[in-house]
Amino acid sequence: MKALIQRVIRASVTIEGDDTVCEIGAGFLVLLGVGRDDERLQAKKLADKVVNLRVFSEGGKFSRSLLDVAGEALVVSQFTLYADTGRGRRPGFDGAAPPQAAKPLYEYFVDCLRGAGVKTATGEFGAMMKVELVNDGPVTIMLETK
Repeated sequence: MKALIQRVIRASVTIEGDDTVCEIGAGFLVLLGVGRDDERLQAKKLADKVVNLRVFSEGGKFSRSLLDVAGEALVVSQFTLYADTGRGRRPGFDGAAPPQAAKPLYEYFVDCLRGAGVKTATGEFGAMMKVELVNDGPVTIMLETK
């Protein structure tokens, strides 16, 4: 499982004709990719890492987590995090889980964030979305489970 975390001042998702589906204030935009071999254990571990990742500043140092600052999360499914560009010019996505396997793990990841006390919004799994954000810092970190 892969998560590209962006610390944001705000973020939102629109679908089909500029209808805003969701928006958050300060916190994390989480682009989440589910791999073929991922299971609930990886989703839980990754969610725990996300909520406790200390990348919010206090006194000029990264010392506060999403929970510490009462930040929000916007989780967007992103199978393209598993792009393989090793051959040719068109990426392959064989490492990404198929939608019927990825969606339940995506939903479980979101449930884990909410269960930890993080106000969490989501995009629409599998939809073409427009994601807007104001990156804070900028701070962008890639997390992966093994």
